[in-house]
Order: sequence, then structure tokens, then C-alpha cells
Amino acid sequence: MSETPSNTLQYRFDGPEEAPVLILGPSLGTTWHMWDRQIPELAKQWRVFRYDLPGHGGAPAHPVGSVADLTSRLLATLDGLGVQRFGYAGCALGGAVGIELALRHPERLSSLALIAASPRFGTADEFRQRGVIVRTNGLDPIARTSPERWFTSGFAAAQPAITGWAVQMVRTTDPGCYIAACEALAAFDVRAELGRIGVPTLVLVGSEDQVTGPAEARTLVAGIPDARLAVVPGASHLVPVEQPAAVTDLLGHHFSTAWQPAFDATTGQLAAITAPPVKPVLAAPAPVAPVAEIAPAVVAAEPAGRADRYEVGLKIRREVLGDAHVDQALATADDFSGDFQEFVTRYAWGEIWDRPGLDRRVRSCVTLTALVAGGHLEELAFHTRAALRNGLTPAEIKEVLLQAAVYCGVPAANSAFKVAQQVIREETTPQE
Repeated sequence: MSETPSNTLQYRFDGPEEAPVLILGPSLGTTWHMWDRQIPELAKQWRVFRYDLPGHGGAPAHPVGSVADLTSRLLATLDGLGVQRFGYAGCALGGAVGIELALRHPERLSSLALIAASPRFGTADEFRQRGVIVRTNGLDPIARTSPERWFTSGFAAAQPAITGWAVQMVRTTDPGCYIAACEALAAFDVRAELGRIGVPTLVLVGSEDQVTGPAEARTLVAGIPDARLAVVPGASHLVPVEQPAAVTDLLGHHFSTAWQPAFDATTGQLAAITAPPVKPVLAAPAPVAPVAEIAPAVVAAEPAGRADRYEVGLKIRREVLGDAHVDQALATADDFSGDFQEFVTRYAWGEIWDRPGLDRRVRSCVTLTALVAGGHLEELAFHTRAALRNGLTPAEIKEVLLQAAVYCGVPAANSAFKVAQQVIREETTPQE
């Protein structure tokens, strides 16, 4: 166990002191206990190092602003302990740290496993919207829905104790640190850099993961030169918890057989180091064995030039306004209004909203102001929802409407406040 300065992380060791170090990195909202069921086997062969994210598991609440900052804190912690060379396995946000290590600090890394990871985690707007919920209501709404994101429905129903543990783990996380971690994931995008990862890599994913599933895993495998894919059937996002024996088996085999020698900066050559011994295969996982796909899957390249503006616009329109709103608008279109819906999707969303000059937060501010000026209260309602989804807080929306009151008139702003107030109540009130 550790006492934690602000520039390091809370950690613990398991396993023999003389063994090679293997680091296990946690997912957002979890603690190092997510790896408890891997420790008995892995600690026989490695000196296993686990860490908590800031504000998680009772760790001091010193938020990090980026994945790079979190990685720097991990390295500062390891430097203080004299650990220079190690293997690394990380889940989700922990996997992002592993990618950062491989890209920026390859000399420290002997081998890498990325679990439920992605070169880009969803969209920035999704994580900013999650931050809106946490700022307004605390972590309880996120905690209550975490089993749906983390586990298959069958596992959650059959394992109420683990489900309750997951909910409580999120509830006890520091909200400010959780929001900061969301912002770090929102800014993380290394799709163009994967080809520079030179360490042997295992990409591991649950077949039922709806957060960062097999498609994201195959993107990693296609981009990383020395990568293999393992898909674990019957598991969702927290696959180390849901299928512990399968994950332990896969990690044990990977780190026993793919441990890259250290790089000697004085000679420019790979230095000989004592690699972990090859160990017998662990007991077969239950209830199903993992499926390992050795050959990288082919990921279709994006077409060159400008994509079809309608498809781009439809995607952005759904991301900003939500599927329900867009589905309703398209469903009610007929021969008279259908061309207009295509026009709006193609030009308003596919052209203007896709321009790089302004981010979506700023575009939401401009849109709200214009709608107040025009007195378009019905559209103001769904664009207030869109502003929250794009990362504006209720307080920021209030400031936009106050600014509009000065330049668009008090009566217009008065009506706008009534509409926005109702929408914000609906959007930020936890659903039972």
C-alpha cells in the first residue's frame, strides 16, 4: 500500500519482489479491486503492481487533465519505486494509459495488453454530456446504470453481489476526478499514431461489449504492427470481472511469450534481460473458452475526399439532437416535406455543423442566441437539449440567455428562460 503525494498515484504490490513487474491499470469508475480475481495466478509469476485513478478507491482527489498527465503520474510513482521496465495491461481508461506509454515512453515497456480499449473512446460530446449529469446530480445516476454498461444482463442478474459492488464503487468516487477523467477521454484520439507502437500487444475484448467492443478492438489490431486479437465470448466491458479465468489465461500466456528485451541507449541495441519464465497453461476458463484471432482483421479505410454530405449530416444530427428526435422528424416526412428534411440534413448538418472552424459547444451558443432572437421556442427546446449534449452546463446556458436578453430583448429572453428551464429540469433529473 502507499501514501500518495499529489504528483503520484495510490498503488499496491502483490507477488515476489524479485519477479518482473506487471502493471494492471483500471477502468474509469473502478478501483484496483477490479483485478482481484487475476491476482492469485498472476502474482505467482510477476510482481503485480495495481494503481487507483485519482479520487477512486479512497485515493486523494487530485484530478488529471489528460491521459498524458495520468501517464506521467504513473511514471513518477514507478520512478520513486525504482521500477524502470515493466509489462502493462490496462482496461478502458487504463488501456489508454497503455497506448500513451507505448507511444511516448516505449523504452519503459516490455509488453502490452489493451482490454476494452480504443484509439478514440466514442465522441467528445458523449463524455461532456456525462460530465453535465455528474455536475448536476452527482455520481448516483452514473452508478446506478454502470452494471448495464459493464456486464451482460445474464451476469448482472446472476451476480447481485458483484453488481452491488460495482454500483458502490462508482458512488464512492470523487465527482470532480470523475469529470476530469471524462474530459481526458474526450480529448484522447491516437488513431493516426497506432503504427508507431512497436511493443508486442494483445488486444482483448468481450464479445458483448457495447462500450468499446470488437469493432474498436479490430481497429487497434489493424493499426498496431505487432498486435493479436482475443475475443472473450459471453463478456461485456469489464471482461476481467465477468470472465476472470479467461482473462487470466490470456494475460498469462501473452506476457510469458511476448516480453520484449530492454533497449540499451548506450549501444543502440536490445539488451538481454531475464524474461519471465514460460508457465503452464492455466485451468480452462468457465463457462466458455476465449477465442483468440491471431490474424489482424481488415478495417475498411475511410474514402478519400469529402464523404457524402447527407450521411455525414445524418450522423452529426443524431449525435447533437439524439436519435429519438431525428427518427421522429424523418418518420413524419412525406412527399411534401421530405426534400426539406434532406436539405436540412445535408446542408445545415452535413456542411455547416461539420465545419472545423467552431466546436459544437460554440455552435450551440450561437444557435441558442439566434433562436431567441427569432422567437423560435419550439426549436429552442430541442437545441437546449442539444447544448447539454454538446457539453454546455446549465450555468453556461443561463449565461447565453442573459447575453441574449441584452441584444435580443427582455421579452424574448423571458420566454426563452421558461423553455430552457423546463428542458434542463427534464434532462438533469435522474430517471427512476
